[in-house]
Parts: sequence; C-alpha cells; structure tokens
Amino acid sequence: MQTHQNYINGAWQPALAGGTREVINPANGQVLARVADSQVEDTKQAIAAAREAFYGHGTWRRMSGPRRAELLFAVADAIKARADELARIDCLDNGKPLREARSDVDDAAACFRYYAGLIGKPQGGIYEVGDGFGPMHAYSLHEPIGVCGLITPWNYPLLMAAGKLAPALAAGNSVVFKPSELTPLSAIALFEIFEQVGLPPGTANLVLGTGPAAGQELAQSHDVDMITFTGSTRTGQTIATAAVGNLKKVGLELGGKSPNIVFADADLEGAVEWAMIGVFFNQGQVCSAGSRLLVERRIADRFVARLAERANAMTIGPGLENPDLGALVSQAQLDKVLGYIETAKAQGARLVCGGSRYTEGDCAKGFFVRPTIFDQCRPDMDIVREEVFGPVVTVQTFDSEAAAIAMANDTIYGLAGGVFTADGARALRVMKELRAGITWINCYNPTFNEAPWGGYKMSGYGRDLGIYGLQEYQQVKQVNINLRPGVVGWYAR
Repeated sequence: MQTHQNYINGAWQPALAGGTREVINPANGQVLARVADSQVEDTKQAIAAAREAFYGHGTWRRMSGPRRAELLFAVADAIKARADELARIDCLDNGKPLREARSDVDDAAACFRYYAGLIGKPQGGIYEVGDGFGPMHAYSLHEPIGVCGLITPWNYPLLMAAGKLAPALAAGNSVVFKPSELTPLSAIALFEIFEQVGLPPGTANLVLGTGPAAGQELAQSHDVDMITFTGSTRTGQTIATAAVGNLKKVGLELGGKSPNIVFADADLEGAVEWAMIGVFFNQGQVCSAGSRLLVERRIADRFVARLAERANAMTIGPGLENPDLGALVSQAQLDKVLGYIETAKAQGARLVCGGSRYTEGDCAKGFFVRPTIFDQCRPDMDIVREEVFGPVVTVQTFDSEAAAIAMANDTIYGLAGGVFTADGARALRVMKELRAGITWINCYNPTFNEAPWGGYKMSGYGRDLGIYGLQEYQQVKQVNINLRPGVVGWYAR
C-alpha cells in the first residue's frame, strides 16, 4: 500500500518524525492509503520554504504575468487530463457519488483557468488629487500578501483546494496548504500536477496531518502573512484567536444553518426538486445546505408529502456505483448525525422519513444514513439551531412574509438562503432582508467560480471565488509621485 508524503520546497518527503496516518474508504471502512502524519516541525519547515520562496529568491512573485498565467493554465489542462482519476480518488476518499466528484473536478479545472485569466487584467486605479503639495500623481497597486496558509475541509476535497490555491497563486503568493486529514488524496494528486508543470520550489507546499498538530502552526506563526480556513465555526474561532499574534490577515468560511423559504404560490414540483438538491446533495455535507425548510402553512402538508416521496425513492450505496446518496465521510460524522436524529426525536420533532443508518447489502460496513425529514419542528430544537452536516432537513411553517423573514434570520449563522415564489417583487424583498452572504431565488445551491462566496455573522468573513477571492490574497499599496522637481507646496511658501 502506498504511503504519501509531504511536498515541501519542491520535493516529496516523509514527516520529520516518521509517523503516518490511515485514510479510510467511508463506503466500506477499509484502508485506502497511508499518508504522512505531520507535526509542528513539518509545518515550520514548509513555512520556511514558502518564506524563502517569497522574500528570498521570489521567483514566482517576480515572474511575468503571462508566464504565471501559462503555468496555471497548464495546471487546469492537467486536471482535465486526469479528470477520471481525480474523480475516482474523491469518490473513494470522501464517499460522494462519482458523478458529483466528476463535476467537482471540472469545476476545479475551471477555477484555475478563471484565475489564470485574471492575471494581467487591470487592477488598482489612478486618482485625481489636490494640489496643496504641488502637482502630484497618485495611484494604487494590488500586490501579493506574502506567505499564505490555506486549510480546507473534507466535504469537497479537490474543489476547495482549487478555490484557495488558484487565487492565492494567481496573486503571486507562496503557500502552505493543509487539506483535511480525512480526505488528502486528491490534494496530493494536485501537488503532483504542480510539480509536473514546474511551479518554482517553495511556491506551493503541502503538509499532511491534523489541525492541532499541523494546522495550528499556520495560524499562530509570525512567519505566515495570511491564514484562510473553511470548516467549522468552532475551529474558525480558534484560528482567528491564534492569528492575533502578528495580526495576519484572516479569511474564514464557516458553518451554516441556512433557510430555504417556500411560499404557497411557488411551483411545488420545482421547489421540491431544488429542496432535494439543497439538502441531500453531497449527503448534506455542504456548508450552505438548505437544512431549514420554511414552508407556508397552507401548502406544508402537500409539500412535505411530496418531499418524503422523493426522499424515500433515493438510491443509496458506494459512490462508485453512482447512487443518489453516498456515504458520510467518517464514523465520527456518522455518529454525530445519528446523535442529532435521536435528539430531535426526544425533543418532539416528528420523523417523516429516514432517521436511521442504512446497512443493506454492501453498505453494512459503510457510513450511510437514510435521507431524513423532520417536521413540526420548533425554533428551540437542537436540530433547528445547530449544523448537522448530513442528509437531514427540518420543516417549519409560517403564515406571512414577515414571519418567514424573522424565522429565516433567527440563527447565529448567515451563510446562505433561498426563496421560492412566483412573485418577483416578494422574492427581491425577502432576499434583501435575509442576513446571508449567498442567496438563491427559485433554485438552491448553484455555485460559480465568477461569483463571491462567503457569509455573515458566525458563518465567517472574507470571500472566496470571483474577483473578491483574488483580492483576499492581495495587499493594496498607495503610490504618490511628485511631478515637479524640488520642494513645493506649503513648506516652500
């Protein structure tokens, strides 16, 4: 069985202490591979390599824009060339259906292509300034931040890696990347591509291991200029606290408990279809999942009945078989989701369908949960307040637009939200009132490399993707030029 290593300063190497971790296939509990189990010293070594690459020889940041773009376009091409392999890796590593993994691969390639295309585009600006100091010319520059620490979760292994690495590299930074210890295999393949296309040594470094052992150092090190993290709110808070030491820039895309509002005039079949995508896509392991369905009372019974009919018809199985629903990522995640289900029952929510582990046939040893719907849910229930991160949805009812808005915003989170209605004006009114960073009207969950991604409140701050995602990895510098030789202005008068 292959043992995968860290990639530091352009070379593959084992963890300094020599330890390894097992990577588990969530569909059957079997060991897929072993990877380096990095500790603090490994991360420090990677940081030193990135710092030398940026502040020392500076090959990447000083490289011409067209050449950097050429290399990132080559990364995109290589991802496409290995698309089937990469999709299979994420399918086995994460548990998701193969078609979803293949879509992630295509999006990852498109992400590198998008940011490669932004290199060389106009940034900054020229400003008209006063003449109190004589004739002056002022403009701004967008420059790379320096050494960036990037930490991603396990729910979209390759796609999340692309969403952070592509803009960070396009901006000219050097990076240290730590994927989730549960799903590191496609990140390893991506760094093989970096090596293949010829990224300069130290520009992109890969450290494999857990957050406390390998990731925490990225947050607290004074030699790291920026830290960006996608994952749980609790871990995000820990990272933000650790980053205070050198006031490094921090980007956090955290949890969510997002509302999906369905008004009585909505296309019921369409709303059901999108609600299915909103909560069961990727086994519900999506930060923006529409896990709180808010349905106008007079259609609630029909809506829930149709949703349950669709959920009960879903196929469940190993991702390579392309089912509707694959495995959860780990035993720990399975236990967490089943725990929330039992708590919901105890607190009085009515179980409509699902609510148990799926163990039929080849799934007996995997981490599978039946698609689960609870209705008659109250705002104080744990299943309504807390992020479950599994194929579980709650249903609450409302009688007015104002009540729907109040219910939607009654959460510590603010990542996403959706509204279904035939009334365009109402849709826009509700969207304007939602305290969320990502919203949809008459659809749920489409995402685009060109559009910003991030949340309000406890869902974090900063933005991934789009031009905003590039700017996250840049500093803005003001430049002022005296157009007249000698001393001028107020001092000379």
